[in-house]
Amino acid sequence: METELSKKLGVEHAIFGFTPFPAVAAAISRAGGFGVLGAVRYTAPGDLARDLDWMQEHTGGKPYGLDVVMPAKKVEGVSEADVEAMIPEGHRRFVEETLAKHGVPAMPEGEASGWRITGWMEQVARSQLDVAFDYPIKLLANALGSPPADVISRAHDRGVLVAALAGSAKHARRHAEAGIDIVVAQGYEAGGHTGEIASMVLTPEVVDAVGPLPVLAAGGIGSGEQMAAGLALGAQGVWLGSVWLTTTEADLHSRALTGKLLAAGSGDTVRSRALTGKPARQLRTEWTDAWDDPSGPGTLPMPLQGLLVADAVSRIQKHEIEPLLGTPVGQIVGRMNAERSVQQVFDDLTRGFERAVDRINRIAGRSQA
Repeated sequence: METELSKKLGVEHAIFGFTPFPAVAAAISRAGGFGVLGAVRYTAPGDLARDLDWMQEHTGGKPYGLDVVMPAKKVEGVSEADVEAMIPEGHRRFVEETLAKHGVPAMPEGEASGWRITGWMEQVARSQLDVAFDYPIKLLANALGSPPADVISRAHDRGVLVAALAGSAKHARRHAEAGIDIVVAQGYEAGGHTGEIASMVLTPEVVDAVGPLPVLAAGGIGSGEQMAAGLALGAQGVWLGSVWLTTTEADLHSRALTGKLLAAGSGDTVRSRALTGKPARQLRTEWTDAWDDPSGPGTLPMPLQGLLVADAVSRIQKHEIEPLLGTPVGQIVGRMNAERSVQQVFDDLTRGFERAVDRINRIAGRSQA
């Protein structure tokens, strides 16, 4: 499963695996793919440095990258306290009423939320980059599109490729004009922040829009056959995120959540603004239903919504309140019905890819007869 891009990055398989878990990212790289560690949860630079040190020791010298979240336009002089002050009291009351309805206990006294979304703040992302550029990362990806121009230049000066996610050909062209190196065409089926266009339509549109820049297909991909389809549409690799959530190396801190993922079907997700204020595909729960109910106050724009619900999400996760318990995940969750190691996922992907290629070759052979 080699492509021009995978050869350029020195990986055996053109599989780019995004994950918030260092153990998963390292295992992806060791298996012959390209592990990409999500940085949004690292609000303290020392924590990111600790895990990048660990990555260095456990990737076997294989390449890996980092995914940050930062807006293209630079905003200065805005603190988390400034943003918190913008949250209406009615929304805070709605959160507490919803939690009380489900009997969610408060956080223990003195215990801070483990789910602060200060990683959405630009100054936090920049502090993450100050740490990351001290390590031999080979790729910097930005989940909110093209990073600011000075960040792109800083990455290129260090020989680091820059990738940006796009939900439309228009967005992809904008990224190409900004000087990024790889476009991730993320379809409607994908977990997390995603747009309105499905992968089968989006991938070839983006390939045509930004060629010869390499494109990675993302969204609804969790098998080797689906990977082959992405490459057939012109992509030079695939970007996988959801499929790693139920691997044995993942650290969800909740057997109840793992169980919900394993039991979920492809129709059990929803694009909701409940988590961050932007449409993000996630498990449908009574928490997302409450926020999407027209009788409620409605969600706030990013980053207000993320800051508003941070403590609530931590409480739900800590106490494993099953009706409210969820996570960002794509429609591919319907195929995630057994726990596997990262290596087993790769084995399944390669076998499925070979089956798909053999099937097409047989069809082509009959057509030529």
